[in-house]
Amino acid sequence: QVQLVESGGGLVQAGGSLRLSCAASGSISSADTMAWYRQAPGKQREMVATITTRRTIYSDTVKGRFTISRNNAKNTLYLQMNGLKPEDAAVYYCWSSITSWGQGTQVAVAS
Repeated sequence: QVQLVESGGGLVQAGGSLRLSCAASGSISSADTMAWYRQAPGKQREMVATITTRRTIYSDTVKGRFTISRNNAKNTLYLQMNGLKPEDAAVYYCWSSITSWGQGTQVAVAS
């Protein structure tokens, strides 16, 4: 079974940038849909960005600041996060239509 491993989280100042990566242990080329979700303490997990074979979808809270992309040759999903805000702090998880959830990577944003 293909597994996902997220990386790239950390502590950043407000306004800063981070790039998250989600490496798959096998091929993701057959995954029609991949996505990034996040979960802040005491809140439900929410969709941040989704990429399909036809389009990308962003939540209103990150639109214009975050960019999702994938590299099938490297079996990796990315999330470029710019203009980070304190409210973006959460554990970020990647998901695909052919795998289970990754373990998550923590993002903290200092104001």
